Amino acid sequence: MRNWPEIKSIFRLLIITAMMLYMPTSWAQKPGAASPEHTINSLHEALLKGMQGGDKLGFQGRYKLLAPVLDRSHDFDFIAHTILGKLWTKLNREQRNIFLEHFRKLSISTYAGWFKNYENERFEFIEKKNMPRNHVLVRSQFIQNNGEPVSFDYILRQGKKGWQIINILADGVSDLALKRVEYRSILKQKGFPVLIDMLKKKIVLAEKN
Repeated sequence: MRNWPEIKSIFRLLIITAMMLYMPTSWAQKPGAASPEHTINSLHEALLKGMQGGDKLGFQGRYKLLAPVLDRSHDFDFIAHTILGKLWTKLNREQRNIFLEHFRKLSISTYAGWFKNYENERFEFIEKKNMPRNHVLVRSQFIQNNGEPVSFDYILRQGKKGWQIINILADGVSDLALKRVEYRSILKQKGFPVLIDMLKKKIVLAEKN
């Protein structure tokens, strides 16, 4: 028969375990909330599926496949606002909506245009790292059919829709930084209509690639 001190120790352990299971959500991840890795895995799975569909899906088919996935995985509102910075506040509501609509369409079109053929490529997870301001870095590689890797590092933040991408670094080059320089320069020097016209042209080019 177990002695009393041992029984008390077991009972205390059961209490602690129960408290951990019902701890407040501020201590633990909310039930059902996707992790940063899940967000990236879902994106990669959709990209590979689009590639495997290839010409059979066509550009429009890949766009239709990727659009809902990217809407979940990317925080387009935050990215668009960050790209324009202070210039965002100088746009009226209609202009902001127009810019966001075309920026989102270009982002999806770019993925649909780039990831269009499958030749046994694959994505590999490398690591997840915590960053300042409660951001998370998920590092991965895209292994091409010749074995050469291309690094894709994602910076995510947690919002109302869960963990979403706010920047991508392809082989160390920040997509956010590139767009920030290009878009702000056009908006400052040539104005809003020229910026939107540039986005429209890029969308057309993405479809033709």
